[in-house]
Amino acid sequence: MTRWIDLADRRLGGLVLAASDEWFASKEHLLDPEPPVYDPSRYWARGKLMDGWETRRHSPTGDDWAVVRLGAPGIVRSVIVDTTHFRGNAPERCALDGHAAASPVLDDARAIAWTPLLDWTDVQPDHVNHVDLAAGHRVTHIRLRIAPDGGVARLRVLGDAVTDLRVAADRHGALDLASVVNGGVVEAVSEQFFSPARRILQVGDARDMSDGWETRRRRDHGHDWVVVRLAAVGLVDRVEVDTTHFLGNHPQSCAVDTCHRPAASGEQPAITDDTWHEVVPTSALGPHARHGFDVDVPRPASHVRLRIHPDGGVARLRVFGRVTEEGWRRAGVRWLDAAPAAVATDILTRCCASSRWVDRMVARRPFGAFDELCATADEVWWKLDPDDWREAFAAHPRIGDRTGPAHTRREQSGTAGADPEVLDALAEGNRAYEQRFDHVFLIDAAGRSAGEMLAELHERLGTDPDTELEVAAEQQRRITRRRLDAMTRPDRRQQ
Repeated sequence: MTRWIDLADRRLGGLVLAASDEWFASKEHLLDPEPPVYDPSRYWARGKLMDGWETRRHSPTGDDWAVVRLGAPGIVRSVIVDTTHFRGNAPERCALDGHAAASPVLDDARAIAWTPLLDWTDVQPDHVNHVDLAAGHRVTHIRLRIAPDGGVARLRVLGDAVTDLRVAADRHGALDLASVVNGGVVEAVSEQFFSPARRILQVGDARDMSDGWETRRRRDHGHDWVVVRLAAVGLVDRVEVDTTHFLGNHPQSCAVDTCHRPAASGEQPAITDDTWHEVVPTSALGPHARHGFDVDVPRPASHVRLRIHPDGGVARLRVFGRVTEEGWRRAGVRWLDAAPAAVATDILTRCCASSRWVDRMVARRPFGAFDELCATADEVWWKLDPDDWREAFAAHPRIGDRTGPAHTRREQSGTAGADPEVLDALAEGNRAYEQRFDHVFLIDAAGRSAGEMLAELHERLGTDPDTELEVAAEQQRRITRRRLDAMTRPDRRQQ
């Protein structure tokens, strides 16, 4: 069972933004969730009306293209270029490119710096062409290119959703931890005879009975179940089990368990029966209704298991909770690992302004875990030259300077409202320090008062230059570590 989702799914917000040509059939058909159909009698003013995207013959540029905004930005793992019913009018080849945009709107798709995801590959007519891709960085848009021209019935972009949970969560750090758009994934299921379990994590209400998970009728004494890996480790405080559209085939009851078994990136956690904790006891379910269950004692959870008795259909599963500190760190490292190089460079530069440190950190991705990120940051830092250290020092404002960026003002919050005499002494001490050591006085200011920092400045003025350079480098290492941690979680001060 694949854990990938269709990142271009319309229900997640997927949209075809533009196409080079759509003479015979509209580009919007590409993302239709239903299988393509063929009606031999359907014609219109421009010719045969096909259920797909079809361009005119003899493209003047030698290829055609369509640009899609993904509903769930993420890492593309596989692509399906479905040419069903396109027999004598399918393209010969296709290619796929990706782009990570800061905004969901692209001003000009032709001017975008696209990154190749799939080089030109042959396309078979009237066939579901399925091609696996090497894992790359997170993208928000993709461009399908076909050569020389022709028609494609459907496009599916399969991969892992990588959502910035700092934006998705509310001001309390809470969100639907199971939602597919946030990164929830069905990892295991007892069976899914009538419809796949992954649909219970979809956004919005189910459109009909097929838009959910339904098992066959059991003829034994067992029950069915589904295991969901949550988007982040969180404290689950409410679960909703929705049986909308399931009238004569809803389960009689359900129960919900959680467990905390986070794994390294790409690994499956070992989950056994003794690792589960029941958070919703066996409770009756009714037809065509949304059932809500509050959890009395929330505990950290990486996975949720829904048990239905004995069988039946469920339209949606919602798992609401607050992301834990561990959850934020894991989600933040995943975001950094998946970011394009330019985005990762910007993120890391805000943590430490040494360009060589940033370049080496970007090259060392993926980190997989926060501890590995911090260990690598320390290793790279101590292998740099003194000039690289001084480059990082130069990006810091003077202690007591309240005109710097917001994050440095917060770091120096101990100077806010300090006695004017102390601030004057800090300014004078900064000048003396810089004259002696030729770089800014650097101290991990978080949690320190202005008086404490002034005392340390005076003490360090008596240090020899070589020793003081090492002391300042250690302070920068601590600041970097703290900023890496802050990078992983929302800044609620700005909300």
